[in-house]
Amino acid sequence: MPAIVQSYILMPLYTHNFKLYSIFILLLISLDKTKYMNTSGNTILITGGTSGIGLAFAKEFLSRGNTVIICGRREDRLAQIKAEHPGIITYKCDINNTTQREELATWAINNYPQLNILINNAGIQLLTDLSQPVELNNIRDEVETNFIAPIHLGSLLVNHLKTVQNAAIMNITSGLAFVPIAFMPVYCATKAAMHSLTLSLRHQLRNTGIKVFEIAPPSTDTELGHQRRADKTQSHGGIPISEFLSEAMEAIDNDLLEAAIGQSKGLRAKREEVFPMMNH
Repeated sequence: MPAIVQSYILMPLYTHNFKLYSIFILLLISLDKTKYMNTSGNTILITGGTSGIGLAFAKEFLSRGNTVIICGRREDRLAQIKAEHPGIITYKCDINNTTQREELATWAINNYPQLNILINNAGIQLLTDLSQPVELNNIRDEVETNFIAPIHLGSLLVNHLKTVQNAAIMNITSGLAFVPIAFMPVYCATKAAMHSLTLSLRHQLRNTGIKVFEIAPPSTDTELGHQRRADKTQSHGGIPISEFLSEAMEAIDNDLLEAAIGQSKGLRAKREEVFPMMNH
């Protein structure tokens, strides 16, 4: 039940006009629902939209009557998605590249001035052995993609988002933001950093019309981590995309600003207990 209704539900029930009281409660519910995210009629930019969670969001939001823009590095994949889903707008962009992020933001604002939702989804997941000298280029790529890029792109769009209705920034993090898997320390650290950043961003934007969401998936069966697998056709493993998407959209529909999905709830609730079980 919406919080605003809860605050009034204890109104004395000995009122002389129960019909008037009922109308009052219905009005409160109606007013409260206007504060919820409207998941149709938006213009949405999704990074990392050519596969996995990003593409699933793109197709779902398109089906709900939104204008959907995806960006990605793989031109062949963008062309394939455009052929299969003509309603999805595609833009080739290497989110790791500072200049290309700036060009993406300028292009999006100029061509789609109604843009009101950014979904920071792009991510890479690599193995890092900290007991040996590390490959710095890999570290930089992982940090740039998973942490610096969403900070930068969000900052490029934030002043525009302040001017539009139903605005939101949605950061896709991970259950590993709460409990790391030790053989992927940089990936987990970037997701923990994004969790922290999202809290700060939400606080800084609290007096604007921009809502800030964090969606923390559990292990989900996508291409994530394909860079480190010898067999590039092998998927990540985990829950089906459809299961993740159903719970994630329910969270967005109900304005759950920090949504730990599936097993991520347990990781968030029992961090210290779970760590040794995941890293034995």
